[in-house]
Amino acid sequence: MKKKLLFIMPSLTSGGGERSLVTLLNKIDFDLYSVDLFLLMHEGLFVEFVPKEVRIIPLPDTYHMFSLPLLQSLWKLVSKGNGKLAYNRLMFTFRNRNLKNVALREQYNWKYISKSLENIKGNYDVAIGFLEKTATYICVDKVDSAARKIGWVHIDYDQLGMDPVFDQAYFDKLDQIVTVSQECATVLESRFPEQKEKVNVIYNIVSPTFINSMADQHHEELFEKEENQIVILSIGRLHYQKNFVIAIESCKKLIDRGYNISWNIIGDGDERERLLALIKEYNLENHFKLLGLKSNPYPYIKQADIYSQTSRFEGKSIAIDEAKILNKPIIVTNFSTAKDQITHGIDGMIVEMNSDAIADEIEKMIINAELRTKLTTNLASLQLGTEDEINKFYELINR
Repeated sequence: MKKKLLFIMPSLTSGGGERSLVTLLNKIDFDLYSVDLFLLMHEGLFVEFVPKEVRIIPLPDTYHMFSLPLLQSLWKLVSKGNGKLAYNRLMFTFRNRNLKNVALREQYNWKYISKSLENIKGNYDVAIGFLEKTATYICVDKVDSAARKIGWVHIDYDQLGMDPVFDQAYFDKLDQIVTVSQECATVLESRFPEQKEKVNVIYNIVSPTFINSMADQHHEELFEKEENQIVILSIGRLHYQKNFVIAIESCKKLIDRGYNISWNIIGDGDERERLLALIKEYNLENHFKLLGLKSNPYPYIKQADIYSQTSRFEGKSIAIDEAKILNKPIIVTNFSTAKDQITHGIDGMIVEMNSDAIADEIEKMIINAELRTKLTTNLASLQLGTEDEINKFYELINR
């Protein structure tokens, strides 16, 4: 008999955790496992890549009404005689407006959102909240029957400013906690020492065969590149974590030094307007471009000259691994897990987290063809796929 698995994820709109889940789902042996997927949003960039064997669980009408804009939501809920849920919708909005920290907002608002969700029926062998916060809370609070429950943490826990006391109550009810790098595991074990025996490391699955085949799908020029122009690419949500403000500042410094560069960002998020305003302030409209979301970013990586990640923090960046597989010269800031992915001077460069250091390293890479060749040659010689991580996953769920 097949084992029955339930994966829980807020959405598949964008992001490394979302890409990681889709890749994992495409690696699962459906002859051995039956898989359900619970999403709070049934549309998004990566939904089309969910295997046809995966059943996506329908959302209740109460959640559809709850997720409408405030006045529409209140009118719908009250007209349906659901005054209590209308009150929770009002409190949800109030807390959103009065809490600046996005992570805390998501934690503390769970008690309001949870009222709009029905319990997930079915007898599962394993239920997996595949992202920190809401996915884990759904796994613990809303899954009626699962022999084991697993939470997944994709970040350096200490960096988002979350409330560990809030999460402690949920981690206590999990059978295992998975994270994506040894550095992230060390942080979790330090923050939650009583959970140490539950912590496992499973790296994000990346497939060189898949990435190279997707990179070859587009051969036309994607960046509208000028002659002798250097194309720099970054991928990530337009969010405080990704620190794209210093990317813009670095671009400005390089333009002022006389370099003809085009810096492109694939991603979207709540900092879009702020970044556009800064681009305009620095007169960089022809040199710094926000490309939005791309379901297939790999041709862009392949055509770029340099890949740069300016993050404040990461768990284990899938985009960096993908750039490595496509043999791009890579520059990353010295966030806490950077050394988990880059060996400085061997397969990439790690620089201090400021615009001068980033601009200096990009300048060095532009003028030093030998350095670029060294990095790409070293990357080409490495075995970079992590498909075998699926075996760690099987081992975990079959314990």
